[in-house]
Amino acid sequence: MAENSKMKRMKELVDILNRARRAYEQEDQEIMSNYEYDRLYDELLDLERELGTTLAASPTANVGYEVLSELPKERHESPMLSLDKTKDVERLKEFLGVQKAMISWKLDGLTIVLTYQGGTLAKAVTRGNGEVGEVVTNNARVFRNIPLHIPYQGELVLRGEAVISYKDFKKINEEMGDADAKYKNPRNLCSGSVRQLNNEITARRNVRFYAFSLVSAENVDFHNSRLYQMQWLKEQGFDVVENHPVTRDTIEDEVSWFAAHIEKNEVPSDGLVLVYDDIAYGQSLGTTAKFPRDSFAFKWADEVKETTLLEMEWSPSRTGLINPVAIFEPVELEGTTVSRASVHNISIMEELELGVGDRITVYKANMIIPQIAENLTRSGVRDIPGTCPVCGGATRISMENETKTLYCTNPRCQAKHVKAFALFASRDAMNIEGLSEATLEKFIMNGYVKDFTDIFHLDRYADEIRNMEGFGEKSYENLQGSIRNARNTTLPRLVYSLGIPNIGIANARLICRAFDNDPERVMNARTEELDEISGIGEVIARTFADYFADEEHREIFRRLLDEVEIPKEGITEDSAKFQGVNFVITGSVEHFANRAEVKEEIEKRGGKVTGSVTSKTSYLINNDVNSTSSKNRKARELGIPIISEDEFIRMLK
Repeated sequence: MAENSKMKRMKELVDILNRARRAYEQEDQEIMSNYEYDRLYDELLDLERELGTTLAASPTANVGYEVLSELPKERHESPMLSLDKTKDVERLKEFLGVQKAMISWKLDGLTIVLTYQGGTLAKAVTRGNGEVGEVVTNNARVFRNIPLHIPYQGELVLRGEAVISYKDFKKINEEMGDADAKYKNPRNLCSGSVRQLNNEITARRNVRFYAFSLVSAENVDFHNSRLYQMQWLKEQGFDVVENHPVTRDTIEDEVSWFAAHIEKNEVPSDGLVLVYDDIAYGQSLGTTAKFPRDSFAFKWADEVKETTLLEMEWSPSRTGLINPVAIFEPVELEGTTVSRASVHNISIMEELELGVGDRITVYKANMIIPQIAENLTRSGVRDIPGTCPVCGGATRISMENETKTLYCTNPRCQAKHVKAFALFASRDAMNIEGLSEATLEKFIMNGYVKDFTDIFHLDRYADEIRNMEGFGEKSYENLQGSIRNARNTTLPRLVYSLGIPNIGIANARLICRAFDNDPERVMNARTEELDEISGIGEVIARTFADYFADEEHREIFRRLLDEVEIPKEGITEDSAKFQGVNFVITGSVEHFANRAEVKEEIEKRGGKVTGSVTSKTSYLINNDVNSTSSKNRKARELGIPIISEDEFIRMLK
């Protein structure tokens, strides 16, 4: 390649990689696979070394982009650099030399810097672009496991990763309904959750924090050891990233151990981090323009297999987004057989020039999620469906944030209805057991269910349902019994079941209570009236009023009211028992299925449940009354009563 051509290619790579990184870090979009990004990044590095030139905008020279949000910004006292990385264990051996080091998971979330002063969490700032981050202190205070107070009274600065587990990611996506249009993986969901302007949303996302580095702590002897620092942080109450001591002689065994345990990990990891245990030695090495010299990242050498793309499956969602899924000849990867991989959007398909019949290579990102690595034959994108594969309605290609996506334009698409009906039947809504998404999809496809009220009349199709695969007389009778039970419900449950955007069961209770549980008043509530309800902001108020401004929505609500029995729930002594009372619930429960049930009992009596103990908290519920947890310590400091579950039940009576 001539020098001019190489320079042109270098500039092209800088542009491609920066667009991909901007989409990933700022817009929660993926326009290329991790594998492709790493390949192009390595190509750019080789060209820069060969030409002796590094462009100012190159991702190899810049840590990141300026953060774009409404959160306050703050400059880090010392820049947060990226880590040099390798996929070769031999390179780690070179790095180790005769030194002892600490090896740990490289968690895939959002890096946060915490500052404690006088034993209290004073500040939390995101990594941002490495030099300037966003202040997220209020959000950090509602992370599931961050200690708000610690024994150490000096100034402590530490770094860690905010993460959302795979289990919570799946659950939150399902509950949000339209999350699949916004979040493709736990890392993106975590980033969106930590950077919320309303920390009540953050609190519901089950964000956890794992410390991975102690930056500074006054007047503490750490015996010149990173490993000792991590143990000290554990003693202060922090969850720390799993770490092991390692030397050149044990590094291969340690990497193998982590590789064997990655599938059991509850939280996402995209590799390992190696840092010298000797703090003074590591600091004496200084940094390069981009990397610290005392640490190294190890990324898994992906097992890549070649196969043939058999078809592109198009999977519609409740939001109308139609996701492309690659179906290929099955291959063995990391010990399991895989035959499909999400491609996410049309932009990635076009980047790969992906067509049926192409020879492709596939791998598991982070050794877990199947992805396409490369397309070897690149026949080109074709046959993007002009109609929705479920309802036959017209589709359209939308360009948002430089990403092409496919949407179904039919508002009555059955695929959209499947998610809506699943919400209608869910536990917090009408609580109809036996109506899974798979069952609802069959009912909808067969024409048994066209709107919510049809669920109450499935007996019209009794014989057909009994003869459906997976059904029978017993399943049918159980379903009918559950439907009969669902006819006796509450107005908040019915309102929540409609699937109004931003209206969860707690908001539905607030609104219904404000209008004396009168369906007509609820349906005719004006934005101004809703906005005056404590806990209901302008956005939610407008969304709720707009929903019922639609005559079709009003009609289905009226028809549902004819199908159900709603006992009159005027303001009684019991329903107002906890009016103005704020609870915090922590620890496990014994007499309720989960803490959500305790919360429900409080809210239906007019009380409120928050995630953290403050001066406004009335009671902390914790069966371990004598615990030394951060919440218990905070409650004692503020003189807030700590009550057991049994004491709470006595309050109910």
